Amino acid sequence: MEAQLRIEPPGYTGIAATTTDELDVQAPVGSRLHWTLRFDPQPAAAALALHDGSRVELRRGDDAWVAETRLEASLLYRVSAEGEAAQGRLHRIDAVPDAAPVVRVRIPERGLTLADPPPRAWPLSFEAEDDHGLQAEARLLVTRSEGSGENVRFHEHVRVLRGRGDRRALRFDASLDPSDFGLQRGEDLVARLEVRDNRSPQPQVARSASVILRWPEQPLLGAEGLEGLARQVLPAYFRSQRQIIIDAEALIAQRPQLSEDAFAARSDALGVDQRLLRLRYGQFLGEESEAGSRPPPTSDLPVADAEDGEDGHAHDDGHDHAASDPATPQGFGDPGGILEAFGHTHDLPEAATLLDPETREILRSALREMWQSELHLRQAEPAKALPYANRALEFIKQVQQADRIYLQRVGTRLPPIDETRRLGGKREGIAPRAPSPPSRPGDDPVQAAWQALGEGGPVATETLDAVQDWAADHAALVGDPLALVAAIDALRIDPGCVACREDLRGLLWAAMRRPDGGVAPRETGGETGRRYLELLQSGEGAR
Repeated sequence: MEAQLRIEPPGYTGIAATTTDELDVQAPVGSRLHWTLRFDPQPAAAALALHDGSRVELRRGDDAWVAETRLEASLLYRVSAEGEAAQGRLHRIDAVPDAAPVVRVRIPERGLTLADPPPRAWPLSFEAEDDHGLQAEARLLVTRSEGSGENVRFHEHVRVLRGRGDRRALRFDASLDPSDFGLQRGEDLVARLEVRDNRSPQPQVARSASVILRWPEQPLLGAEGLEGLARQVLPAYFRSQRQIIIDAEALIAQRPQLSEDAFAARSDALGVDQRLLRLRYGQFLGEESEAGSRPPPTSDLPVADAEDGEDGHAHDDGHDHAASDPATPQGFGDPGGILEAFGHTHDLPEAATLLDPETREILRSALREMWQSELHLRQAEPAKALPYANRALEFIKQVQQADRIYLQRVGTRLPPIDETRRLGGKREGIAPRAPSPPSRPGDDPVQAAWQALGEGGPVATETLDAVQDWAADHAALVGDPLALVAAIDALRIDPGCVACREDLRGLLWAAMRRPDGGVAPRETGGETGRRYLELLQSGEGAR
């Protein structure tokens, strides 16, 4: 028999058509295969019998038999002619898939670039490769992230780049101006390249790794290196200062339409709101009153007013102060007596442990600005209060970013060990740990065929059929399913072939399931160990 095989690869590959006398070849996926066969003597009919049971019929021409098909996957086939007593061997055609493009980033060298401020030009360079060529144009995907935390929005931009170089290896260069995308402080600009190959009808798409240009936020004030001991805390009323500023600006704009009394009343109301907000922030510094301790009562101040002032503490303020004993008066000028009579130890700013020292200092600056803002608002001068209110807002933003509660690192606390249960030798409540019984050889067709091949005798047809069916159902477990099918077929044709038996046995060994790990026998420990085990079994060891 004379045979010729013509291979016509897909046009997008750029590979020229070839003709060979070999029936075992490799070809790209999607190639057209043309067989031309000449028999002597001429058979009545002929076909190509594939390994999966399908057939490609050969058509008789003037002086040869021809057939053609499209290669979609690797296959095994045999030339089958009517009237031939012996079957020919299996031939193999490997379908070479089209590899996906590979994209690499040349510039920048690192995936994250920190720039403060960002440059006017951000250079980018990519390299793309493909086995059968790339499209000349690629898409540069640029994403700008806006916001932080859960309130993050993304803005997508696309730019088309044209590559330079050979069609199988192209280079794409770009230079981006971050201001064109509206990059602001605390935001990221992410870029990646998307390329397509020339596969038809559906091209393959590949994307490069992302490169990030980050404009960092202002440095956070607080303890560095203690992230594992800190938990972010953002109180809900940290944004009230902004509302005071908005209301003050609205009041200034409405001043021509308001009377002097109405304007002063609304300004005073804003001053009250500023005071309440200042007192709330003062709680984080351990403050409980506006002016600290009160002077002792005088003859011109009523006792009731001295005891229950607007900004002071009442007797029932819930602090459980100890009543001073008149029998044991404090000495004149005693600091401890003065503090006990007119102040609280937890009024000290240093007693506040929620914030670190740097953050407390920023919060004190915010409180000072709030004092001035409140002063001018109470005096019906909101225009003079706005600069102080805005500075207070800036300080509050810094506190909002740096505010942390520091938690004590606590180690693992295990329950105490009951010493009375140790080394007692009692085995009650211990479940048996016997190993699972090994699978029998007949349970696995691969193991049964491997053992049958090792015995040297003939292998039953049912055994080979079971292995071939198993290989079809478990192709992922077999490294090369077609090689296993070809080895089985070779043994069917020549049962006495020793080399065929060894090849098939080696393939089955690689496909066999690994046995479960056994339990190593425990050493008895000699005569002493044997005696100890006997005592445990007799129950004397527990005593």
